[in-house]
Parts: sequence; structure tokens; C-alpha cells
Amino acid sequence: MTTRRTALAATAGAAAMALIAAGVLVGSAQAQPGTSTTGNGRVGNGTHAAAGTHSATGTNATNGSGNRNGSGNGSATRGSGGATATAALTAPQTADLLAMVEEEKLAGDVYATLASQYGDAELARIAASEDKHAASLDNLLIRYGIADPTAGYAEGEFPTPAFQALYDDLVARGSVSLTAAQAVGAEIERMDIADLTEAIATATGRTDVQRVYTNLRTGSQHHLTAFTS
Repeated sequence: MTTRRTALAATAGAAAMALIAAGVLVGSAQAQPGTSTTGNGRVGNGTHAAAGTHSATGTNATNGSGNRNGSGNGSATRGSGGATATAALTAPQTADLLAMVEEEKLAGDVYATLASQYGDAELARIAASEDKHAASLDNLLIRYGIADPTAGYAEGEFPTPAFQALYDDLVARGSVSLTAAQAVGAEIERMDIADLTEAIATATGRTDVQRVYTNLRTGSQHHLTAFTS
């Protein structure tokens, strides 16, 4: 676990577990049979989502006799016409997905803010790319019946206090100069690459999740090159 991710864990982990306890993580927040849902998860961080538009709540229902607090079998069914059941993620895999959602939102929001400040086309292009990253994570949230923790949060606002503090710090440092903004971008991408690498390792047996994370890591590597070349 990266140093920054470890620092965020104490705050974000508690937030992720609170979401599970409240039934916000629908169905898939429950662990595989025989696996504890408490005390074993790395923490939730997050991605870039338009306020209030990406919540999975109300679009997915747990399968069979399951209900919103996960007392059923934890499978998710897409909409009213589909019946493609998806086995629940483990608690660590759920925590990683939440983590990447908020982390991608952090990246996109920082880049959008700095792009607006400098009128820089490269920052604007990478901010738009982060929106695409966010959309791919949104698809995973929907597939596994997990509510978007960032839904309802405007640009520059985060559910986890540690992420809010990190965003404020990165924007302040990036506002010194365009060169400083590019250095901040490189820092964010290195963090993303490290955290995605860990998340890929944790997503054992989840080829769909690993594929999304691998694609995001490739994108982050391209962004890092753009910031450092």
C-alpha cells in the first residue's frame, strides 16, 4: 500500500464500513459466503462523477429474496428486464472499488480546476479523459449493485475528509504556476498507478474488474508521460 493510500485509509476505511452498515452498498457490499465483511478491507477512496447522476441506488435490486441491506444472496440484477446475476465482491474488493471512484474524481476535479485557471489545453484534455475513467468505474458500480459514494458531490467536494484535504492541497500547490500544476499532475498519476496496481492484485478472479483497472492504469501511464515529457 502506498504511503498516501495508507494515510487515507484511517478516514476512508471508516466511511466505507459506515456505508456498508447503512445498506448503501447494495447487495455486493456483502462478502462471499464464509468471508467476513468487517475488519479485512482496505479503504474506500473514489472517482470523477457528475453530481447526483451516477448513483446506482434504485437501478439495481438484489436477487431472489435479498433486500437492500444485503440479507439475500448479494447478487445484482440489472433493471426490470434483465436477470444477469453477478456474484458479490469481497469486502476488500468493494473497498478498492470505492477507493478508485473517489481517487478518479480527485484527479478529474484537480485537472479541471487547474485547466480553467491557466486555460491550458493539455490539462483540459486529461481532465476529459478522467471523465471517461470515471464512466468505466460507474459501470462496475452498477454491475455490482454498489451506490456511488461521490453522487451529489460537486466538483471539488468529496465525501471523505482526507480526500477533501488532499484536493485542497493539490490545487493550492498547482496554482503557483503551470509548471507546478504539471508536477501536481505527475504526482496524482503516480499515486493512481500504484493504487491501481494494488487493486488489480486484490481483484483475483474478477476479470471484468481487473480489465477496467488495467485500462485505467494504462491511461494513467500515458497521462504521466504527458506531464513529465
